[in-house]
Amino acid sequence: MDLKYGDQVREMQGVIVEVTDGSVAIDFKGRLGYLKIPNRMIISDYPMKVGQEVGLYMTYVEVLSDKVNEKYISNIEKRKEGNSNE
Repeated sequence: MDLKYGDQVREMQGVIVEVTDGSVAIDFKGRLGYLKIPNRMIISDYPMKVGQEVGLYMTYVEVLSDKVNEKYISNIEKRKEGNSNE
């Protein structure tokens, strides 16, 4: 992967807003967004609970190409069709 911009790592903090068997959802402080990640991506010495504060390092997202990955588009459409039948 050839990124145009070097690492511009930023420290971010947030609050856990949802905990499920397989994932954790985080609202970032400063109205910077929401992120849902698998539990295996969390480093913690404690059981995860709604309201706990978290911290992470993040950099900016860079679009790699103007091309669309048709495989992903197809999977998204199939998922939408499956949900509309319910």
